[in-house]
Amino acid sequence: MSVHTEQLNELHWLMEMLHTIDVGLVVLDRDYNIQIWNGFMENHSGLLPREAKGQVLFDLFDEIPEDWFRRKAESVFLLKNKAFTIWEQRPYVFKFNNYRPITGTADFMYQNTTFIPLMSTTGEVSHLCLLVYDVTDNAVHKKELEQVNADLAVLSQTDGLTQLFNRNHWQHCIEAEFKRYTRSQNTSSLVMLDIDHFKAVNDSYGHLVGDDVIRHLAKLIREQVRETDVTGRYGGEEFVILLADTHIDDAMVFAERLRKTVEESVVIYNDIEIKYTVSLGIAEVGSSIKSVSHWLENVDNALYKSKESGRNKVTIHQ
Repeated sequence: MSVHTEQLNELHWLMEMLHTIDVGLVVLDRDYNIQIWNGFMENHSGLLPREAKGQVLFDLFDEIPEDWFRRKAESVFLLKNKAFTIWEQRPYVFKFNNYRPITGTADFMYQNTTFIPLMSTTGEVSHLCLLVYDVTDNAVHKKELEQVNADLAVLSQTDGLTQLFNRNHWQHCIEAEFKRYTRSQNTSSLVMLDIDHFKAVNDSYGHLVGDDVIRHLAKLIREQVRETDVTGRYGGEEFVILLADTHIDDAMVFAERLRKTVEESVVIYNDIEIKYTVSLGIAEVGSSIKSVSHWLENVDNALYKSKESGRNKVTIHQ
């Protein structure tokens, strides 16, 4: 076999390999005309190599931001160094459908792309090679894992019965708010509330009904608070609400509105109508309060006075 024949065979094998590898391969000239379009690109775009060859890249794929792509490519032409894009920064360069059955949840193919300078015999970069990698499996797995971790983070902060913050989390929130007060002196108020005669509800209707009443109250609280407020279950039938940047007078308006809403509401269980009320206490943070425990003690004392003086009322800690 002659040397010439061997070289032709090697060239044929090389071209066959480049056409069949499971990686996208595109070669562009300095004017962004497509010179090589391998089988991977053909299979996912539906364009034959002869249809793509000689076409301007941006005319065929309008989803590619031309300004961004030119900046990326020109740095490769000028600096003669590789450049990269990863799916976390830009999900894809070519918007191909995702055909993989294992990762069918993805609407498109996630891609990592490498920009490679191709130099001529004179040492100048005359062409640009793009290697397009399908990383959909990895991307989908990572996004699912991130979502699971986010869901677990929420669960770790949430009370299972009421879907409000659990005691551990709202305690941290109140501690953070108290530190903010010591720095900025911005006034905030705590509201503590408790269901009146809750033991009688459990004794008369059972604990399942009692849980329904607690869930009902949690729903009313969520409807009354602002997005910036922190609402949590203290324990049992007791709740705490942190009203950030709220003076005592405004906290009183909020608490009285909530008390009246609860008083006028009805819980229905198996055609049984159950009415209940709540007692509330309010304490504003101030210079006399030396710790979060002191603040909670004040609001707890205010709640106790509401209970002691007849229930279904709001008391401000003096």
